Amino acid sequence: MRRSLLAPRSLRFQLLQRSLFVMAALLLMIGILQYVLMKDFQYKNKAEALEAQLISLPHDWFGGKPFGGGSLPGSLPPMQLPIPAPFYYQPGLSLASINLEGEFTDLSRDEELNAPQLSAGQYKELLKQPNQRGAYRILTDKKGTEQLVVFHVTGPPGHPDGIIQAGTDTASLNQILMTQLAIFIGLSVLALAAGLWLYIPLLRRTLGPLSSVVQKVSQTDAANLNERLPVNQGQQEIDQLAVAFNGMLERLDLSFEAERQTTERMRRFIADASHELRTPLTSIHGFIEVLLRGAASNPDQLRSALTSMQLESKRINKLVEDLLLLAKLDQAPSPERIEIRLDKLLQEMEPQLLLLGGTRSVSLHINSGIQVSGHPDQLKQAVLNLFLNAVQHTDPDAGSLSLKLYTEASEAVIAVSDNGSGIAAEHLPHLFERFYRSESSRTRKSGGTGLGLAITQSLVAQHHGTIHVDSIEGSGSTFRIRLPLYP
Repeated sequence: MRRSLLAPRSLRFQLLQRSLFVMAALLLMIGILQYVLMKDFQYKNKAEALEAQLISLPHDWFGGKPFGGGSLPGSLPPMQLPIPAPFYYQPGLSLASINLEGEFTDLSRDEELNAPQLSAGQYKELLKQPNQRGAYRILTDKKGTEQLVVFHVTGPPGHPDGIIQAGTDTASLNQILMTQLAIFIGLSVLALAAGLWLYIPLLRRTLGPLSSVVQKVSQTDAANLNERLPVNQGQQEIDQLAVAFNGMLERLDLSFEAERQTTERMRRFIADASHELRTPLTSIHGFIEVLLRGAASNPDQLRSALTSMQLESKRINKLVEDLLLLAKLDQAPSPERIEIRLDKLLQEMEPQLLLLGGTRSVSLHINSGIQVSGHPDQLKQAVLNLFLNAVQHTDPDAGSLSLKLYTEASEAVIAVSDNGSGIAAEHLPHLFERFYRSESSRTRKSGGTGLGLAITQSLVAQHHGTIHVDSIEGSGSTFRIRLPLYP
């Protein structure tokens, strides 16, 4: 399991890798956002604190007049301002004053820190702007030290008399930010490790149904296509995969079953066709041997042998024709269909049917006005095949045959009935299979090829119809062809 988990192409490894990547990216975004917000928050807090200290300083400490514009009576010179020592000598603090003319006076007492200076024009622009709470600038002094600087315009609103500038080294603020960032990075690493520790078993459990599907699929072969995957495993995608796979197994099972049936029919077809062809060929071969042994000199034996050989050759020819017709019906598309008056078609066949019936009783009951779409010659052949089959299985003297044409629902029905020997129930499902025989012996008194009903079914299928048989052993049979009516 561990090897499969660490395999670069495994789904577990890719999900784990991408999940960790997404978590790391989110934590990185959160860290960057936190750093930016915390930096702005720290700088604003420091700026507001410096501004509050500047506001708290008495105005007359910097002189009652604008700086450089003279002194009020009793005021101290600018360089001797009595600024309280706790403020004035704070380490890391710079202080400066700017008069209305933009003249800059550095009041810093920290030897390591000098007040950064703007241009006179920039100071004049600041005099025109009202004080903004929390406003600051990041400037660099002469020694290259970065400072956070705030400006406080003194004097009544609309009549400024100068600017007080205070600055502080940003190193301490950045140190706090870096400390917070280091803490966040450490916590993020711990969070990723804890997430990895918790995520691996959850991932293994989540992909458990998929693993069971893979195991089941790997065990599936042609011998157990009837087995199915469970479709209620609690995961919609896995359930959909199981449903799709079960559907594929069902289709494969049906395909294999159809293939097995086709193979079995083909095997039986080849065996029966070989037998049907071998029988007349053996007979012909026997007659030839008889003739070669001297029977050819006897006119009666010669005539008898030639007559038998002619009958067997006709039987072979009929068998080959039937096989070619079946192959054509199986592969070729149905011919162009036309509108057919089915009642007139059967009436045209009446003389031929009466002739085929011989001494048997033949009756036709044909309703008029029934139209179908199809090919006339193929429909005639289908009817003739059924009628000949009925003739072959009825007594020449006591036999009774009937042909009926009527409509039922939206279909035209052609029914061919006889009072022959009938068909046993176990043979009915196989009656339209090629070369299928209901007799225990392979010999036929009537000498048929065994393909008539199979050909009839194929012809009816070409017309989008169906054929069925009802039969009771000893009481005759009825074959019904059902064709869709012409709209």
